Amino acid sequence: MSDKTIPYKIYLNEDEVPKAWYNLRADMKNKPAPLLNPGTGKPLTAEELSPIFCEELVSQELDDTTPFIEIPEKIRNFYKMYRPSPLVRAYCLEQKLGTPARIYYKFEGNNTSGSHKLNSAIAQAYYAKKQGLKGVTTETGAGQWGTALSMACSYFDLDLKVYMVKVSYEQKPFRREVMRTYGASVVPSPSETTDIGRKILAEHPGTTGSLGCAISEAVEVATKNPGYRYVLGSVLNQVLLHQSVIGLETKTALDKYGIKPDVIIGCAGGGSNLGGLIAPFMGEKLRGEADYRIVAVEPASCPSFTRGTYAYDFCDTGMICPLAKMYTLGSSFIPSANHAGGLRFHGMSTILSQLYHDGYMEAVSAEQTSVFEAAEQFARVEGILPAPESSHAIRVAIDEALKCKETGEDKTIVFGLTGTGYFDLVAYQKYNDGEMDDVIPTDEDIAASIARLPKVPR
Repeated sequence: MSDKTIPYKIYLNEDEVPKAWYNLRADMKNKPAPLLNPGTGKPLTAEELSPIFCEELVSQELDDTTPFIEIPEKIRNFYKMYRPSPLVRAYCLEQKLGTPARIYYKFEGNNTSGSHKLNSAIAQAYYAKKQGLKGVTTETGAGQWGTALSMACSYFDLDLKVYMVKVSYEQKPFRREVMRTYGASVVPSPSETTDIGRKILAEHPGTTGSLGCAISEAVEVATKNPGYRYVLGSVLNQVLLHQSVIGLETKTALDKYGIKPDVIIGCAGGGSNLGGLIAPFMGEKLRGEADYRIVAVEPASCPSFTRGTYAYDFCDTGMICPLAKMYTLGSSFIPSANHAGGLRFHGMSTILSQLYHDGYMEAVSAEQTSVFEAAEQFARVEGILPAPESSHAIRVAIDEALKCKETGEDKTIVFGLTGTGYFDLVAYQKYNDGEMDDVIPTDEDIAASIARLPKVPR
């Protein structure tokens, strides 16, 4: 199809929004390794997970065989507020780069939370309300997940306690205030309000925190307060399931115009955005129906894919959560205070880890000054100020387009623009003032953390 017939923005009709989530695990020959009970070393049962997660979410977490899971009507009705989201042809960026490549991005920032996180937040809040719970607890890195969950909990009249990574709590006060506006209580993590928080502070005085720290605190509070459960914005199977709406919409939009991507790129912290974006494309790849080059982009300051170890590890710094087999830097690894707070997690989704281990996808890391250079280049020609997390994907999309310029190849590149960066202006200020640096962990830093991995029997 001629480029002239393809609009800048490809919108789906309301009735084309998916009515079922796609469970990628159903098509995986090698299933993700099961979560283990850290006490017994045996696979966790639904009964053991129920005190932590909502019952229906436990069912989704453990389901490796059902390919499609129906989206409840109340969730679909909420999705109508901001879905379908647009698939945008980056014509201006292509022209600026002088590349023959065609670049598309799926924009998930067209809601008040400013990110894709709302897709799973509303689902998890729905199941908590359906179970009759009083409220939920959670962690948040840069604040996108906490913001989204505060909106979802407000919608269903649920109490919400958020543990926000301390560096982001201090860097992003306005996102914190959005959460409070929607009724959430927000605590910088690690904090003095929990046993595990006090322990972490004693071991790491002055620490800026990490997602692993915040997870530990949120889980502790959920398990000690009747009527509460813990919910997570990334990493878990259930979250990648809910986020599959991103990829399903993307594929439907591309199919409308007969477009087949050559390269699909997503930022990777815990895996929610990347897993959601690639889901239907990876499904085709696993079934042998099509082939795509899929690239995960992570921060060089927290490189779990590119420099981590594939092993069982705790999902949290406090070592109270289940063990997950994933690419990890070790649960005791606390990354530098980089500005992509949503990517500062020591591990990776078990689904994506298995796919990466089996060779179905690639991974690269990017330094944050290079990432912000790409973010500003994108903002100046495409008119959207991207989130630091999203900008990792932009960096590699631009690099791929420039390679096409050198070789003359007219590849089709698709990347996920997870959200906007209007609450990240401190980061942009640091970059513009020349005060941003690149802190990359040494081999010794990583080795010291890896050495503390739990011993798990084969």
